[in-house]
Amino acid sequence: MNDMSRPIRVVVVDDQPLIRAGFAMVLAAQSDVEVVGEAENGADALALLARTEADVVIMDIRMPVMDGVEATQRLSELPDGPRVLVLTTFDTDEDAFAALQAGASGFLLKNTPPEEVVAAIRVVAAGESVVAPRVTRQLLDRFAGRLTPSPRHDERLDLLTTREREVLGLVAEGLSNGEIATRLFIAEATVKTHLGKILTKLDLRDRVQAVIFAYDSGLVSPAS
Repeated sequence: MNDMSRPIRVVVVDDQPLIRAGFAMVLAAQSDVEVVGEAENGADALALLARTEADVVIMDIRMPVMDGVEATQRLSELPDGPRVLVLTTFDTDEDAFAALQAGASGFLLKNTPPEEVVAAIRVVAAGESVVAPRVTRQLLDRFAGRLTPSPRHDERLDLLTTREREVLGLVAEGLSNGEIATRLFIAEATVKTHLGKILTKLDLRDRVQAVIFAYDSGLVSPAS
């Protein structure tokens, strides 16, 4: 998580120089964001990040040498690695979901308005996910065929209370905290508390990973 007393350090990874330049220009105008490096593929990004500290990596998916999915996977294995925002065209890029499974904290469309890019970086740097509940559901619907529920009971589910399982299931269905509160007749603050406990018990970073776990563990099926 970023120390908010200093600028958020960002690395931009994309094989298209114009896209890198565009992000760098937008971010340079922000007093609380600093671009500390650029790379044109995943391998170059890993080499750069081995010698440069960063809080957030904006990662393209389809690049030569090493794609964004593999680079994201390697970064997610680092104990104090930067958080990753995936760049995708969404309508055509079927690797977006794979990147989320690899540990990305969310995704940005390549035509995302600049102010939303900056807001997303701040959210991710603060330790949250930028994949909205409805978009999460859309991604899961689109890539449901990639999800293979575990044939065996995942013992980690036993760490959760019955209510926490209910909340996790509804998160995986794409409901927002407010919608979950309405469905379960509880306060939205209570939903947030339950979600926080779920993430802690399952050792998950954010809402995205919680959704992936719900499907991978078999708690929720793609057809549900």
